[in-house]
Amino acid sequence: MKILFINSEYPPIGAGAGNASANLARLLVQRGYQVTVITAGHRGLAAAEWRDGVRILRGPAQRRLVDRSTVPEQVLFMAGAAYRCLTQVRQSRPDVVLAFFGLPSGAVAWLLRSLYGIPYIVSLRGGDVPGFRPYDFWLYHRIAVPFLRMIWRRASLLVANSSGLRDLARRFDANVDIAIVPNGVDLQRYTVPGRTGTSSLILSAGRIVHQKGLDLALNALSGLKEYEWSWHVAGDGPQLPSLKQAAQESGVGDRISFIGWQSADGLRQEYMDADLFVFPSRHEGMPNAVLEAMACGLPVIATRIAGNEELVVDGETGFLVPVEDTAALREALRDLLSDKQKRARLGRAGRVRVEQQYSWQRVATDYESILTKATS
Repeated sequence: MKILFINSEYPPIGAGAGNASANLARLLVQRGYQVTVITAGHRGLAAAEWRDGVRILRGPAQRRLVDRSTVPEQVLFMAGAAYRCLTQVRQSRPDVVLAFFGLPSGAVAWLLRSLYGIPYIVSLRGGDVPGFRPYDFWLYHRIAVPFLRMIWRRASLLVANSSGLRDLARRFDANVDIAIVPNGVDLQRYTVPGRTGTSSLILSAGRIVHQKGLDLALNALSGLKEYEWSWHVAGDGPQLPSLKQAAQESGVGDRISFIGWQSADGLRQEYMDADLFVFPSRHEGMPNAVLEAMACGLPVIATRIAGNEELVVDGETGFLVPVEDTAALREALRDLLSDKQKRARLGRAGRVRVEQQYSWQRVATDYESILTKATS
């Protein structure tokens, strides 16, 4: 079976969806399938290359930043990907298309089905579902609604990465089939180091935007000055200057290191060095960062939202706190900062949980079944 992936992000650019694409593509090739990826270009990256047996075609649309893209860049990707896909179909027609995000990728998949009858699956990731992050996406969703409905209803199946995201998608359109396949984690790459438990290094990772709630973590930590903690914030984004200023004003700026956007290897080392992972996000599909932290044996303090609440078992692998509740977040931090044995116990349980339920091998098996069914 020949499978065409369409995704505007693919390592080393992008975040969770790119990571999922790369792992799925690699494992499907190992199982004997031919996989081609159409993705956006970026300076310094080859327009075409083979990696792990996967054929990767980038451009002609480019994106400027590694960690995020603009609306015009997404529109240009849609046009550029359509051109690339039409060329690809003439050379080697795929049996099925896997589009990550309803827009822009789903629109290209819809075009291929309309012209050539090629079935497609849409992997919903969060921002492409109306109602997700309304403070950021309300205008985009209002404009996109008729197109998303059209794309969703022509798809062979929609796949959400959490039950919460599926529920949100069903509130938008109850007339489509939506399966759930969670994100996964590479259990060989992310392992548990031999922590001594003598330090209290807190780690957070992700885009520094309102969605990720790092302002809440800062407010919580500023009330815990009596503990010897330090906080590494991995990522970049438009809220970085205001977060740095707030850190200085709250008197804890010397304890916080804003380490910027990290490579996969750099972020992996941060997980290995940390003692505790904090993820106070306001909205998620299913966060890869939480899975990676758990795989490295880190206890996780996260907000009780879709995605997080399916990964973190409250009191067993970490703590779940209400969204926007700084006091509850502070108390959870106090609990783990003061008890290194509890940190170790929760971290071990988190590793066991991802081993049992969230390997990429298991995710690939689910997608393999879905893609095979779509071609029958």
